[in-house]
Parts: sequence; C-alpha cells; structure tokens
Amino acid sequence: MENRIKIVAKPFKKLAVHKPSSSMLLFIATFVALFLANSPWSSFYDDFLVRPVVFQIGSFNFFSHHGASMSVLAFVNDALMALFFLLVGMEIKQEFLVGELSSFRKAMFPIVGAFGGMIVPVIVFILICSSQPEIRGAAIPMATDIAFALSVLALLGDRVSVSLKVFLTALAVVDDIGGIIIIALFYSSHVVILPLILSFVVLLIIYLGGKLRVNHNSFYYIGGFIVWLLFLESGIHPTISGVLVAFTIPARPIVNLEGFSENLAQYLRVLPLKQEEVTPKATVLSNTQIRILRKIEETSDKAISPLQNMSDSLHPYVYYFILPLFAFVNAGISFNSIEPSMLIGIPLGVFSGLFIGKALGIFSFAYLFLKSGMGIFPRGMNVKNLFALSLLGGIGFTVSLFIANLSYTGVPEVGANLLNQAKLGVFAGSLVSGLCGYFLLKKVLPPANAKE
Repeated sequence: MENRIKIVAKPFKKLAVHKPSSSMLLFIATFVALFLANSPWSSFYDDFLVRPVVFQIGSFNFFSHHGASMSVLAFVNDALMALFFLLVGMEIKQEFLVGELSSFRKAMFPIVGAFGGMIVPVIVFILICSSQPEIRGAAIPMATDIAFALSVLALLGDRVSVSLKVFLTALAVVDDIGGIIIIALFYSSHVVILPLILSFVVLLIIYLGGKLRVNHNSFYYIGGFIVWLLFLESGIHPTISGVLVAFTIPARPIVNLEGFSENLAQYLRVLPLKQEEVTPKATVLSNTQIRILRKIEETSDKAISPLQNMSDSLHPYVYYFILPLFAFVNAGISFNSIEPSMLIGIPLGVFSGLFIGKALGIFSFAYLFLKSGMGIFPRGMNVKNLFALSLLGGIGFTVSLFIANLSYTGVPEVGANLLNQAKLGVFAGSLVSGLCGYFLLKKVLPPANAKE
C-alpha cells in the first residue's frame, strides 16, 4: 500500500523539489474562482460545488453524512481539510517538542502576542456586528495564514532576520491552536456520544501503536481515517480529528542516526559489488544485492520518525493541491449580490478585525509584555518591525475563510449572502494587511548587508 502511495505522491514531490510558490497557487485559484463566480459560466461553477462525492463499497458511502452524499464543497471543507489540520497538528507538536514553543522563555513572547491577536479582533468585530446572525462570524478575523505571511517576508529576502521569521511562525502556530479550540467548542453540532467514545478508543489504539514502535505510515493514516469517520458521525467538526490524530503520532524514530550509521556500514561491508550484469540497455542486480539494498531502505525508513515522515509526505499534497482547491471552492464571491449598503456590516467587521484588530492586539499585548519586564526583544527585533509583523498577522485568508464557512453556511434564508459578505471582508482585510505590513517592513528593516 505504501508503494502505491509513493507512486501517487511522485508528481507532488516533484512540485515540492522545484518549489513553486504555494501562495501563488492560492492566488491563482482565488482569481479563477472569482472570475467564474462573476462570469457567464457562474452556473457551472455553482453546479460543481454541489455535485455529490461518492466513494462506495456495497451500500456504505464513506463520504456521506446523515445518509446524504457530501457535496464537493463539503468534501473539501470537511474531508480534505482534515488532512490540512493533521499537518498543522504535526507541526504544532514539533514546535512544542523541539521548536519555538519548547521552552517557557522561547514561547511566552509570541504566545502573548497571539492572545492579543485573537482577543482584540473578536472585540472589534463584535463592536461592528453585534446582532444575530452576523455575530456568528466573530471568530473569522482571529486567524493568521502562515503561508501567506511568510511569503510576504520572503519577498524581503536577507533583510529579514531569523528572529522575525521565528516570531511570526510561533505566533501563527498559537493562532492555529486557538482556531482549533474555537472550531471544536463553537462550530460543532449536537454531539452523539457513542461514535465519540469509539473515536477516542481508536485514538488510544493509534497512541499505543506508536509506543509499540509501529513505523508504518499506513497504520496512522488508516487509524486517522477511522477517527475522522467517527467524528463525522459524532457531531464534532471532523477536521478536529486531524489534530488529535497528529498528537498521537510518535516523534521518535525506531533507529537513531548513530545506530543507522552502524547498520549502514555493516550492510555496505557485505554488499557484493561485482555481481550485477551491466549492458548498454539495463543493469540487473543479483538477489543478494537486492536483498541488502532492501535492508538499507528499511533501516533508512526507521531512522525517520513517523511524525516527520508523514509531515514531509503530506506537505506537497496540502500546499500544492488541497489548499488551492480549498481556495477555488470557497473564494467564489458573487459581486452582483453585494450592494454598497452591505459593506458597513460583516465586510467592515471582518476587514476591521483583520487589519485593525490583529495589528493592535498583537502589538499592544507583546509591547506591554516587554514593558512589564517579563520579556525581552529577540535579537534583530525592535518596536518598528514588531508593529510591521503585527500588520502581517492580519493576513487571515485560509483559516478565516474556513471559519466563515462554518459561521454562515446553513443560516436560514440569508446564509449564502452573509458568507459572501464575510469572504469579501477576508479578502480586503488580508490584502490591505499584507500590503501595509510589506511596505512598512521594507521601510524599517536594515539593508541586506547590514550587521545586526
């Protein structure tokens, strides 16, 4: 099975090697969705979103909910995005184990800033949209899209110090944790207890498998898929299953690098070098050579932890396929239904939350934390570039669109219109935050050849 997965993954890994901008793919997907939604072909775009997704064995459809097949839109948002949250969960776990959240001193500065970046945008939104059902979207401006934010930093090249990248990355990770908690608490339907209990039994089995040194990725993928199915039936939003599964995946390899080097040296010593048949058209290895090379391959796999192995494998799928597809199915705003009078409601609330609330919240909380004497500026950071980074925190996009869908999809009569308005606010707030953050950073950062 893993060989088949590697074959399917090959084109995505080629993408990862050549490193086209995943953010550019998101921009392209967004532009295409906007174009189709406002073109003569809008009906084809709308029809595509509601087409049923069927993967059926006998009478059981894996992608159905309450007896109805998932639409393409629901499949992307509830199924494929679970893989996105699985990757996010694995990245969060790594940050807690060995990254910028692995110690109290490292973590507190971005954590405090992230709390401000979650609290203040919600307050700003509620000040503008305080009535039902508009207030359902109060969490939309909480999120920071790490891919877009780091892409803006990348445009400034060597002028950006490592400390700035670390701060923004850690900030976005904490934001992701906050978003996950909000989705779990406020965007889940009526809970069915039995599937939820069974899902935690499966999570325990996955965890024990890691303790028993199970090293096959397929074990964790299959277990994760079962947990996702059970969460779907339980009423808890199924993307949360991806995060929980990520926390059960072991981060320690079966063979450490020292042991791997010893095994490799031993295999190379007994590897016959002159038994293959070489012709102009082919090289045919002996059975002994194949067996030893297979052993080397198996040992190499054991030297990488399942957590890192799966994270590395999933990354090209998520960033070069799932997120662009997510943008394509969610970014189709129809401007025909938006009137000028509507701009002072949800669009203004989301825009203000992202552009004003994020910048004000991140900067004020982080600055006051420093002034209290409990924190110090990381090397290469000062008040000016802290404020510029705080502006970049207003790039919400992916998770903001995701929460917007959860907030307004299904609201009787006006849900589609409210969602359309929320998307407009997300686009405007993310774009203005990104541009302002970029130009301010460009102004305040030292030249690339300057010493820190």
